[in-house]
Amino acid sequence: MSSSWNVQANGKKARAGNRSDAIIIPSPVINYARPNLHVGTGLSAGPADIWNPDKGFLVQSINPESYSLNFPTTGAHNLYFDLLISGVDINELTWEPVTLGGITATVTNVVANDRWIPQEDKGEVVVRVKLTGPEARNQWYNPHPNPIAMPQLPQTFELVGRDKDGYEVVKYGFELRQWFFLRAGDFSRYDMYYSNQLAWCNGLGYRMPRVNDLTNAMCSDYTDFACMNGAHGATPSSRGNWYMRYIGAGFFTEWGHVGYYADANFYDDPSYINFAYWTSDESGYDGHFVVTSNTPILIGNVFAISADGRTAVVCTAP
Repeated sequence: MSSSWNVQANGKKARAGNRSDAIIIPSPVINYARPNLHVGTGLSAGPADIWNPDKGFLVQSINPESYSLNFPTTGAHNLYFDLLISGVDINELTWEPVTLGGITATVTNVVANDRWIPQEDKGEVVVRVKLTGPEARNQWYNPHPNPIAMPQLPQTFELVGRDKDGYEVVKYGFELRQWFFLRAGDFSRYDMYYSNQLAWCNGLGYRMPRVNDLTNAMCSDYTDFACMNGAHGATPSSRGNWYMRYIGAGFFTEWGHVGYYADANFYDDPSYINFAYWTSDESGYDGHFVVTSNTPILIGNVFAISADGRTAVVCTAP
């Protein structure tokens, strides 16, 4: 559902009867929520009413009762996205941070120069939303970690932009339903076998994700992602063994190439152990499916490795 026709907050139109010289004041509107756009074209592009490869996710609802239709539904510490707003000078808006269930959404104005920003949009000032919450950086090298805080989800966030007089001008809402964090650092300092990574997530009070927590890739007996043992991607599914950008269809499906987000600690490195993440879905022959996140062409594709293989992990809750 395109949001270009949605009048948000208190935009007004001033008219002088039916005179031809009537003055029309454009209404402030949030058109897109823009995460990393990389790997969001061609086979990986979502439907046109959900995803614009040059702008991001279209706003699906301005109704608080259906904020759950908007991006994002998943999150991780220090991930961020931009709100592309028209009809108002964003430099005149102020936003209060919102904290719910142990997760905070903070809004600031930034100059957008990330590597995924289209050339025509580079250098523009945009409204950026940054998520912060539980993470386990100080326990990456601890094989027997202590439990960390558990976010209370789902939570519905409403971010309100106000003018200098404190009046509401524009707002954006979304429902976070799932939280992730990475085990990163120097991989030579801890074992990356399946059993070790599983124990690490569980020790923190979290679980290892399933395939459908990460991607909406479609399983097939003719690809590396065989349909077996109940393993499947999220729905709606893509047309093959890769993700299709969509809201609510997996962590990588929503956020794209997570290695590109500054300070989020995900690796921007296509080497084997850095670009695929364990899942708890069994692939047979004492193996498990893993999901890619940092490949340069396709992301969210799935293949199997043996349990004594070595690769990275993201933990999740609930």
